Amino acid sequence: MSLVKKFIKLAAFCKEYQNLNAFFAIVMGLSNTAVSRLSMTWDKLPSKFRKLFTEYEALIDPSRNHRAYRMSVGKLQPPVIPFMPLLLKDMTFAHEGNKTSLDGLVNFEKMHMMAQTMRAVRFCRSRHLVLDPPSPKNENEIRNYIRCFRTIDNQRVLNSMSQKVEPRRS
Repeated sequence: MSLVKKFIKLAAFCKEYQNLNAFFAIVMGLSNTAVSRLSMTWDKLPSKFRKLFTEYEALIDPSRNHRAYRMSVGKLQPPVIPFMPLLLKDMTFAHEGNKTSLDGLVNFEKMHMMAQTMRAVRFCRSRHLVLDPPSPKNENEIRNYIRCFRTIDNQRVLNSMSQKVEPRRS
């Protein structure tokens, strides 16, 4: 429960600093079936954090072409780290779904769609983020800590680990 709580806090921090790519990654990770099935763990979570997580899930909801996310991003001021897979999807759909030329003429509608996505990226980075730099000692500690991360991206392994934490109820 404390780890789930910590990740929700981390998602809140990422959202506050407008790092929406990391925010999505954390919320999607917590939404993974290996984590979301841990009902006893989630039941121990204070209601404040469950409510916050529900709000975060609504923000990453893919329905209506990620409308909730797009509306939220539209209200932000730079700098913003956007959810890059969505921007890449927009570029891919604009490129693959439209011919570059029609009857020998440039398809300016396609170019306009692609330019809109590029403008969104440029807008997100139109101002620099100003934070107090960490002390060199802290920076090295953080780098070493991150280098030791072990990533498990095999869903079967994750589900097996989840079953060990909370076995299925019969």
